[in-house]
Amino acid sequence: MKITWTKTPRWVKLIFTNLVWDIPNNEQKVYLTFDDGPIPAVTEWVLDLLKSEGIKATFFCIGANIQKHSEIYQRILNEGHQTGNHTFHHLKGWKTTSKEYVQNVQSCEIEMKKWGPNNTKLFRPPFGKITPKQVNALQNLGYKIIMWDVVSHDYNKAISSEKCLNNVITKSAQGSIIVFHDSLKAEKNLKYALPKALHFLKNNGCIFDVLT
Repeated sequence: MKITWTKTPRWVKLIFTNLVWDIPNNEQKVYLTFDDGPIPAVTEWVLDLLKSEGIKATFFCIGANIQKHSEIYQRILNEGHQTGNHTFHHLKGWKTTSKEYVQNVQSCEIEMKKWGPNNTKLFRPPFGKITPKQVNALQNLGYKIIMWDVVSHDYNKAISSEKCLNNVITKSAQGSIIVFHDSLKAEKNLKYALPKALHFLKNNGCIFDVLT
């Protein structure tokens, strides 16, 4: 499946019920997530901001980036955030055999376990591109596949930072899983939109929680 919308339509969630799109709750909780790190300066900036705001988030990390920047990954864990698997090489499931895809996910898990406990087995497919066979294979290994309710599109250099912010504050709702990216490509939009989005959501009574 290819995910290009900002707000995942209800009909998609009803068809793909074996994937996690949001977390219904009665406490106005939302779930802030970051993909593609850890990246020097960018992930560290995000961590500084989250610490100042008293917010915990979930980071879906690329294994190769964990390997290169293990001290930043360790900081994510030390500061009480959750981590999830985003493959070792940021693979597109549609262009990868199921065997290679699963092996790449497992390689990322091995890297994650070098630096701390990783018992949740959260997984997010890069680009949202994953085949039914890959879904089945990963779920048989105990992975929980996390998609999203709202994506900021911060990585898209064709949209303005204001549009990125608007994507989040107009589409997020109780239970939303919200996606930002702690990547160089997303840095400009991220640094504009994230602080403002956090303040807007907090001022509207939202509580931030990690995925489990």
